[in-house]
Order: sequence, then C-alpha cells, then structure tokens
Amino acid sequence: MTLKDTIAVGRRVLETEAEALGRMAGELGQPFAEAVEAMFTAKGRIICTGMGKSGHVARKIAATLASTGSTAMFVHPSEASHGDLGMIGADDVILALSKTGETRELADVIAYAARFGIPLIALTAAADGTLARAADIVLLLPDAPEATDAVNAPTTSTTLQIAMGDALAVALLERRGFKPTDFKVLHPGGKLGAMLRTAADLMHGREELPLVAPETTMRQALLVMTQMRWGIVGVVDPQGRLLGAITDGDLRRHIDGLLDHTAGEVMTPGPKKTVAAGMLAGEALALMSDPPPAVTVLFVVDDGKPVGILHVHDLLRAGVM
Repeated sequence: MTLKDTIAVGRRVLETEAEALGRMAGELGQPFAEAVEAMFTAKGRIICTGMGKSGHVARKIAATLASTGSTAMFVHPSEASHGDLGMIGADDVILALSKTGETRELADVIAYAARFGIPLIALTAAADGTLARAADIVLLLPDAPEATDAVNAPTTSTTLQIAMGDALAVALLERRGFKPTDFKVLHPGGKLGAMLRTAADLMHGREELPLVAPETTMRQALLVMTQMRWGIVGVVDPQGRLLGAITDGDLRRHIDGLLDHTAGEVMTPGPKKTVAAGMLAGEALALMSDPPPAVTVLFVVDDGKPVGILHVHDLLRAGVM
C-alpha cells in the first residue's frame, strides 16, 4: 500500500462520515426537540447506556452532558442486570444507544423503564428494532454505510452517535441559559478552567496597590513605584477614582526635569486598559496582548476605583494561555 493509497483511504473515511453527518442534520426534526424537552424537564438525571462501542459513546455523552450543566451518568447495561438498575430512579430519563436496536444486554433496562414509567429515548439506526419499538422517543440515525470495505466495524455509526450526543448537550446548554461562569464551576482544572477564572480570582488586593494623589511629587511617586514593584503607579482623586497612571514610558517622556513635576502632570490620563473584577482571565490576557499598546499590568477597577492589580505573570502562572 503506497503513501498515496493510505491518504486516499483516510479521505474516503472522512468523506463517508461527513456525508452521513450532513444527512443526519438534514433529517433532524421533531423527535430531537422532544428528546431535549424530556431531558430538560426531567426532575432526576439523564441515564446514558449502551453496550460495546455504543457504550463507550454513551459514557462520553454522559460526561459531555454533565460538564455542560445537565445531571447525567452512565450505567452499564450488564451491570444494570446485576443490581445497578437500582441506580435509575423514577424521575430520571434514559438515553439508550444501539445501532441495531437488538442489543440483548439492554433488555432489562428497557423492561425496567416500561415497568416504572421512566421515559426512554432510543438512539438507533433501526426504526423497527426492539429498542425503537419500546422507546417513547426515537432519534433515528440515517441508513449510512460504515467507513470500512472489508468489515462492518462501527465507524460512521459511532461518529453519528457522538454528534447526536453533542447536539443534545448543546441544545440543553442553550435551553438552560448555561454561561461561561457556570462552566467555570464545573471545570476548575486545566487550561479551560484557568481561562474561566476571573480577574478577581487572580488579582493582588488593595494592600498591594501602587497609588498616589495628583499633587504627589514625582520623587515620592518613584518611591511608591519602586516599593510596589509593578512598574506602574496609579493616580487617584480624593474619592479614590483612577485618574491616570504613570509607567516607564511616561518617565522617559518627562525625563528632563522629571523630579520638578507632580504625579498629575506626568501621568497618562484615564488608562485605556483596565479590567472589571468579573472579567474572565482569558479576556484579561487578550486585552493585555492587544495593541496599541500591549501591557503587562492592569488595574482592576470597580465603579472607577482601583480594587486590585493584575500582572501578566499572574495569568501565565495560573495556566492562562
């Protein structure tokens, strides 16, 4: 098999699956809306289940739902037959995955749902299969070929299952009005969690603020700048509102007779870049990086008054990239 042949196989697989995804999108209709509504109104959890490759996908769907604000969990159908059916409550809704709809391990889950009146959503490619006939709502996968020639290994079908799970999760996310701040609570670790932290989470507080009054001499302002180590001094009015800031650039521009001036005379009025305490860390980093000019430190303000200070190193240490 040549390199060219290998690339051709990869393209064929991707094109086959992309075509199937397009068909599924075009055929999406009322059952999808009904499934979203059933999941949204459920007082309990969304129970995802499936066997084999469908089980792996079901576990992934449960994780995606849980991370986007829906209470969801995976229950293995074989384990369900040996006691784990007790994990499924009357207020739950079940999402069962099976391409053929004839997965025998799902039989006890199907019977349990019928016995206790638990809504059952089927994600299957077989409209006349056992699973579809027992379900309250059927999410039907298109009759699309798997992306293999010699064997019928689950490829296209599992891609379609994953995509449908994503569609359900995003529709529920938007139905719930799920916000980035909600996402942050569920993703405290890793790069994503870092990006969703706020300026208030990472800033240095009032005790570390380098602030002076407009009439402060530049000799004293330089002492404050040196002591506080931020390379910046904020100039505030008697009410504590930020009037401007003095940076290294301002010092260079006023180098002649610098010590004969006051802080109010040297400052750049109204800093163009400040952040609110609730701004996401990722947004703060973008603001720092966006010229003109790029900066390494920002005052965190509330109602025009400095409440903290944020350095680019604080963001980088927290994992914001």
